[in-house]
Amino acid sequence: MSQPSKQPPPGIAPLSKLIFASRWLQLPLYLGLIAAQAVYVFQFWVELVHLLEAAFGNQTALQALVTSTGYKAEFEITSLNETVLMLVVLALIDVVMISNLLIMVIVGGYETFVSRMNLQMHPDQPEWLSHVNASVLKVKLATAIIGISSIHLLKTFINAANYDVKVLMWQTIIHIVFLLSAMAIAYTDRLMSHGKSSGGGH
Repeated sequence: MSQPSKQPPPGIAPLSKLIFASRWLQLPLYLGLIAAQAVYVFQFWVELVHLLEAAFGNQTALQALVTSTGYKAEFEITSLNETVLMLVVLALIDVVMISNLLIMVIVGGYETFVSRMNLQMHPDQPEWLSHVNASVLKVKLATAIIGISSIHLLKTFINAANYDVKVLMWQTIIHIVFLLSAMAIAYTDRLMSHGKSSGGGH
């Protein structure tokens, strides 16, 4: 009995090809985020150089740090004190965390929505990239935003004397909203994952 000949799969319609190829329109957006990453790196080193100069008594660098952190004291600041140092270090950590957020968006977003990077054999492949998808990316981004918000809130509390009570209250409320939103996203993702696993078991 002769085996039926296998028919080649039907070709993709031109309109479908065009729609699928439109994902490459996101490429300039990711390249723009890379440029933003470079700006953050430059800003980090500017602040770090000012911090090192201020530690050795450079008054110009010290005033630049005081201005950038928004710190105001009842007396003129002539040396690097603990509060200014803490605010500057938190600002540097803030830059690093935002940079990490950018990397997650650039790498994870490109891998999820544009094209595979084929990094499976690369020794420096991020651990989270091996199982990244839209849901995982949302949870990781929400977690990163909470971390950034926490740093901003800590900076505000350290410098609380220079902020209005309403500003402190609203920053705290916004941080709580971020936290609740991340919990809701993680819970929804868990329900969807559980539903898929239950459906696959039938």
